[in-house]
Amino acid sequence: MKKEKGDYGYRTSYRRMRFCIAAVLAAAILAQLGARFLTDNEAAKNILTVMAILTVLPMANVASPLLAAWRYKTPPVEFYEKVKPYEERARILYDLILTTKDDIVPADAAAVHPNGVFVCCPVSLKGNRAEKAVNELFAKNRAGLTVKLISDEKSFFRRLDSLKPLDSYEDDGTVEYGADLLKTLSM
Repeated sequence: MKKEKGDYGYRTSYRRMRFCIAAVLAAAILAQLGARFLTDNEAAKNILTVMAILTVLPMANVASPLLAAWRYKTPPVEFYEKVKPYEERARILYDLILTTKDDIVPADAAAVHPNGVFVCCPVSLKGNRAEKAVNELFAKNRAGLTVKLISDEKSFFRRLDSLKPLDSYEDDGTVEYGADLLKTLSM
């Protein structure tokens, strides 16, 4: 079953899908190169070689994000169960891999709230370069929200505990826009 961006289990689904596509394309490349040996016609050999070269391009487009995100796995179910009750306080997105010009930010969970976007990022990033880059992208898209990357799980849950429920705020579309923007920034 295919998961959508923001659903729990997306990273696993993404990896599986991308790996299968890359494997099929690699098999096609090998078949095209192997077919060269089955013909004596030079024109056919040249066409098969060009076909194999052209098949490498889509394979690279599929494989490069897969390789970049390979080490980031879906968090344990226990983490998901701990975050799930906060879905009434904020729009929660799971399993995102945010990309900036310089960084790859694994977001196990992101809480989009009128007070800001709070991202549980399990890896410690150098300085605040990634946070600054994501905030610049949010400002550029006029999201009206600030993003805070939190690498400590306890601090993330303390922040979620401090949020008021979404229904206590007037809905101006900021939360959904912020959630959509996060999905756009994700692989």
